[in-house]
Amino acid sequence: MSITSLPTISLPGLSNAEVNQRVQAGEVNTSEKTTSRSFAEIIRANVFTLFNGIIVTAMVAVLLTGSWKDAVFGGVVIVNMLIGIYTETRAKLALDNLSILVAQRSWVRRDGVDVEVDSQQIVLGDLLWVRAGEQVPADGVIVQSWNIEMDESMLTGESATVRHQVGEKLLSGSVCTSGMALLEVTAVGKDSYAAGLTAQAKKFKAVRSDLQDGINKILKWLTVVVIPLCLLLIWSQVRVQASAGGWRSATVSAVAGVVGMIPEGLVLLTSLNFALSSLRLARQKVLIQQMESVETLARVDSLNLDKTGTITDGGIEFDSLVQLASDGSALSTPASEQLKSTVLALFTSAASNATSQAITEGLNSQGVTAATFLEINRIPFSSARKWSAVLVESRDTASQAIAYFAGAPEMLLANEPCAPTVLAQVQKDASQGKRVLFIARASMSAAEFEKCEEDGVAPRNIEPIALVILGETVRSDAKQTLAYFRQQDVRCRIVSGDNPQTVAAIAQRVDLRGDGQMPRWMDARELPDDAVKVASILENVDVLGRVLPEQKKLIVQALQLSGHTVAMTGDGVNDALAIKEADFGIAMGNATPATKAVADAVIIDSRFSHLPAVVGQGRRVMANMERVASLFLVKTCYSAIVALGVCLLGLPYPYLPRHMTYISALTIGIPAFILSLPANNKRYRPGFLPRVVAFSLPTGFAIGVCVNLATWAMPRLFGWSVLTDMHQLAVLRSLCAILVFVLGFVTLARVSTPLKSWRGLLVLGLFSVGVIGALIPQVAQFFAIMLPQDVLWRYLIGCLVAALIIFLAFDDVARRIIDRLSKKMNQLS
Repeated sequence: MSITSLPTISLPGLSNAEVNQRVQAGEVNTSEKTTSRSFAEIIRANVFTLFNGIIVTAMVAVLLTGSWKDAVFGGVVIVNMLIGIYTETRAKLALDNLSILVAQRSWVRRDGVDVEVDSQQIVLGDLLWVRAGEQVPADGVIVQSWNIEMDESMLTGESATVRHQVGEKLLSGSVCTSGMALLEVTAVGKDSYAAGLTAQAKKFKAVRSDLQDGINKILKWLTVVVIPLCLLLIWSQVRVQASAGGWRSATVSAVAGVVGMIPEGLVLLTSLNFALSSLRLARQKVLIQQMESVETLARVDSLNLDKTGTITDGGIEFDSLVQLASDGSALSTPASEQLKSTVLALFTSAASNATSQAITEGLNSQGVTAATFLEINRIPFSSARKWSAVLVESRDTASQAIAYFAGAPEMLLANEPCAPTVLAQVQKDASQGKRVLFIARASMSAAEFEKCEEDGVAPRNIEPIALVILGETVRSDAKQTLAYFRQQDVRCRIVSGDNPQTVAAIAQRVDLRGDGQMPRWMDARELPDDAVKVASILENVDVLGRVLPEQKKLIVQALQLSGHTVAMTGDGVNDALAIKEADFGIAMGNATPATKAVADAVIIDSRFSHLPAVVGQGRRVMANMERVASLFLVKTCYSAIVALGVCLLGLPYPYLPRHMTYISALTIGIPAFILSLPANNKRYRPGFLPRVVAFSLPTGFAIGVCVNLATWAMPRLFGWSVLTDMHQLAVLRSLCAILVFVLGFVTLARVSTPLKSWRGLLVLGLFSVGVIGALIPQVAQFFAIMLPQDVLWRYLIGCLVAALIIFLAFDDVARRIIDRLSKKMNQLS
C-alpha cells in the first residue's frame, strides 16, 4: 500500500496521547485467540473415553492378579492418549494462528499524519483508511467517501456490491471493491464484527465423514456387545477355572477376551493419518484448516477452477489499443495520440487495480501524456454491472457533459446498432486468449449520469471509441496439473467472470479437455436460475464465462445435485460464496482474507501445481484406511466369536493377553501403520463400512470357529485335563496362539495384495520377526510362548492345514452369500 495514493485531508485524527490512553483502557483491535476446545477439553476428550476406561480397568484387574506381563497391553492406551493429545493440540494451535491469514496492515490518520499500523494496533476512535481490495479490519462510520463500493456478501449473503455514503456504517469483514473512504472506528476487538468472523473461521468442529461415521457405528455396536460379553466371560472363566488358578487365572483369561474385542488402534490410526496428511501438505505450503476434511478430498470428482490466479498467474499486460469508427468497425490506422491520451487519463484517475495499472504502465511506456479532464462524477467498477464510468466537463457544450464508459463490451452494447460489428472484433481477439475492454462515450447531464448509476445500466446510443486489448500470463504448471486430474477421473471446469471465449482460448492453451480441442464454452448469463436445469447443462460445458458470484454458488449446488463431490478454487471475494458452498473449498495464498476465512485449505504460495498433492493425500488416507480397518475388525470379530464359544462350551480362554499383544503388534499394529502411509490415488467410493464389514465378518468368524474347534478338540484328543493342569493349559494356549498368529498373517497377506511388491516383503519380514522372536528364550518366556514338542508338532501342522481349509472355504461361501445379497438389494433399490 502506497501512502502517495491517499488523498490530502484536514482532519488530524487521534493524538499519540489519546492512542496510548485507549491502549491502556483495552480499546484496541485485538481479541482472544481461542477455539471451541481448550487444552483441558482436549485432554479430557482423549483420556476419559469408554474404551480407555475398559482397557485401563482391565489392566488394573490384571495387575491385581500379580501377572504384570499380561498388562503390557495397557501401554497402547497411554501411547494412544499421548498421540491423540499431541495431534489435536497441533490442530488447535494451527486454528488459533489462523488469524495470521486475515491480518493486514492498515493506514490510519494520527496527529495529522497518515501512518501504517498492524490491524491489531487500531484503537477506538481512529480515523481509518479503507481502499479497493482491502477488508475492513474494524467497524466504523464513514467520515469522507470517494465513491466507495463494498462487497458485503460475507455479512448478508448478497453478492451485489453496495454503494455507501458519508455517515453510513461499515462492518468489519466486508471488502472494498472500488473507491475509497475514511472511517471513524466505532468498535474494535471482540466488539467488532471481525471478531465474529474470525471466531467462526477458527471454530473447531468435526467434519462429517464416511470414514468417521463408519468407525463411530463400529464403536457404538461394540459398546452394546462388549460390556455384556465381558461380564459373561468373567462369570464363565471363574466357573470353568475355579480349580486351575482360581480368580486370578479367570481374570487374566477374561481380560484377554476383552482386549481382543476392542480395536483400540483404529481410532488412533485414523487421527494419526489425518494429522500426517495435514503435516505433509503443510510442507508443500498447503494449510488444511480442519484435518478431518482431508477425507473429502478423496471423494472429489468435480473441480471448479477460477481462471485468474489459478490457470493464469493474475498478471495483466497491456497489449494494444484499437481505435473504432462510429459504426463500431476497427480502423486500419494506429490509434491516435489524442485517443491514447484520453484512455490514459481515464485509467490514471481510476481506482488502483491490476487492469488500470497495466493500461497506465503500457501507455506510459509509449511516452503518452494523459489528457486533462475536469471530473464531475464517477461510477466505480463493480463485478455486478461489469463497467465503470466517469463524467467530465465538455469543452464544447456548456449544458452537456461527456461520460466515458469502460468495461465488458457485451454489457455496454446491449441493443446498440454497432454491437454486432464491435462484438465480432471482440470475439476475434478473445479467441486468441485476450481480454478486451470496450470504451465508449455519450453526452449527458449529471442527472442522467446518476440515473445510470442507480439503474446499473449504460445509456442507449453510446458512441464507440476504442478497444483496449489485454493479455494474461498462463501458469507454467497449469497444463501438467490438469493432465493429472484427467488421469484421476476428476472433471475440471473453469468458472470465470471474464469473456467465455477468452477463457476458452486460455483453456485450450492448457489443454483442459486433453484432446487439444477448443473447450465447450457458455456465457453464464444464459444459465437458468434453477439448479436442476443447470445440472443438466453443465455435463456438456467445460468453460463458463461472465459468471456472477451467486452463479458460482449455483453451479456448485447444481453439480452436488448431480451426485458430484465438488471442490472449488478461487482468490477473489466473489469466489467466497462458492468456496464456502463447495464440499472442499481451496483458496489461493493471494486470496482476499474473507475468501481464506471460509476455505477448507489455503495454498500459501498460490501454486496451482500443489492441487494434485492435496487431492492425492485425501485419496491416500481413505484408500489405505479402508485396507487397514479390515485388520482391526477381523481381530474384533474373531475375539468376540472365541469369547462366545468358550462361554457356551465351558472352555478355558485359549490365549493370554500377552499373546494378543505379541500377535496384534505383528499382524495388525505395525503393518497397519506402514500400509497407511504409501501413495494411493484410487478415488474413494462411499460405503466404507459395508465393504469393511463384508471382509471382516466372514474372515473373523472363520478364525474364531477354527480357534474354538482347536480348543475343544485338543484336550479330548490327548486326554488332557486343562481345567486342572496349569502346564497343559499353558501348552494349549501356546498352540492356539500360534494358530491365531498364522491365520493372522494369512489375513494380512490378503489385505496387503498385491504381494509382488514391497507389501509381500513386509508380510514375510514381519512373519520372520515373529518366528525368530519365538525362538529367542527371553522373548518366548516373556510372552509365554511354548513351542510344541514331538507329536504336538504334527498336531499343530494338522490344525493349521485344517484351519486354512476351513478358513478359505468358509470365507469363499460367505463372500458368495454377501455378493448375492448385495445384488438383490441393488435390484430392489
